[in-house]
Amino acid sequence: MKIKSLSHLILAAGAVFWGGCAVGPNYHRPAVAHTDNFRFAQSSPAASLGDLPWWQVFQDPVLQGWIGTALTNNYDLQQAVARVEQARNQAVAANAAFFPQIGYGGDVGHGGNALYNAPAPSLGSSTASSAQLTLGAAWEVDLWGRIRRSSEAARAQYLATDSARRGVTLTLVSAVASTYFQLLELDQEMEIVRAATNDYAGSYRIFNDRLINGVASKLETDRASAALANATALVPQLELQIGQTENQFNLLLGRAPGPVARRSLLDQPALSPEVPAGLPSDLLRRRPDVMSAEQQLMAATANVGVSVANFFPQIGLTTFLGRASPELSSFTGGAGNLWDVGGTLSGPVFQGGRLRAGYRAARAKAEEARAAYRQSVLRAMAEVSDALLARQKVAEVRVHTGQAAVALASSVDLATQRYLNGKSSYFEVLQAQQDLYPTQRAQVQAQVGEWLAVIQLYKALGGGWQEPAKGSLHP
Repeated sequence: MKIKSLSHLILAAGAVFWGGCAVGPNYHRPAVAHTDNFRFAQSSPAASLGDLPWWQVFQDPVLQGWIGTALTNNYDLQQAVARVEQARNQAVAANAAFFPQIGYGGDVGHGGNALYNAPAPSLGSSTASSAQLTLGAAWEVDLWGRIRRSSEAARAQYLATDSARRGVTLTLVSAVASTYFQLLELDQEMEIVRAATNDYAGSYRIFNDRLINGVASKLETDRASAALANATALVPQLELQIGQTENQFNLLLGRAPGPVARRSLLDQPALSPEVPAGLPSDLLRRRPDVMSAEQQLMAATANVGVSVANFFPQIGLTTFLGRASPELSSFTGGAGNLWDVGGTLSGPVFQGGRLRAGYRAARAKAEEARAAYRQSVLRAMAEVSDALLARQKVAEVRVHTGQAAVALASSVDLATQRYLNGKSSYFEVLQAQQDLYPTQRAQVQAQVGEWLAVIQLYKALGGGWQEPAKGSLHP
């Protein structure tokens, strides 16, 4: 019975020795603020806009093509991809410590005071040649899990970097779509301003003719001239905004400044009255910034284990094989074989507080990462709620401005007829026009604002990073 118990003890001790145990805390996802539905959400949480790939959200084929170009050429995304490759190889390098480290060495020499074949009294005058070639291996036994924790940290850092790349992709898709719709808005506003300029020009011609014929006053004519000049001044302002926005768009595409092909705002499909947001818990698996923050927390937690393992001794196995010869001519012959198998043990005794400070710093880093993760979850839910609220309220603004624009357009026609029939002054016409055209521009801005709110919601939900399947017809 004693022998059997002793054998079990030896086996258990061997399993602990060779398998080791990873010291330090294991990762557990922290508790975060939880809710069953997003604030301001009006639709069922069964589906989510964030689950759709971007080519199903943005149906404009021209915009789809530009997004595909940006995903290929954008330099911010290329930098993010390069950072992922760096992190991946750093994780591979961290895993290399699991395997024996094998190397070689050798030396060849010729000189005096050689100890190989000269007696002690003649050391000053003896010369000799020597040669040595060795192949060695060393392997650290990961008894305390230092290597495993280092590998965990490197892998988590790699995944965090990859999530950050997805975040760059998400931001890029959203930025391209937002800038595209801003261009459509400016184009539509330009049409309104040009129409206003034509109307003001027509009014000025009428008043100027009536002034020449002595029917209208110079005050009315000057006011018509000023209205025409103010409307005309808006044209170069919009042209400036269009040019700058096109340059910004081309920067996203990785192209030199130039014109940007696009469709009309009137060609865009109507938005659904309800946009499903989905479940708040899905943000943890979709939002790249939340996923990156969690991976950073996992890496920081693993580094706490590394700092704990540094307090314990490091145990290793070493071996080498080789040949040595006091004469180059006899290097390949004779019995100059070398070999050795041994173990190493090293550990700290006094470090001046360095190890304890490193441990405390690692713990503080983990606490920082834990707070950052929780903050990222709260920020994600707040951004979704903001986008849902903006989608609802901007839609209401669009409806009301549309109603106002229809009524004001009718009032301009009535005022113009009343003026031509001598039933009102020009100021009534001018007031109606000055109310109409800004309202029409506000209506366009609200219409685009709805799209921008949907884009912001799509980004807040973590959509937009999916890649088209190979062979897909989508860009």
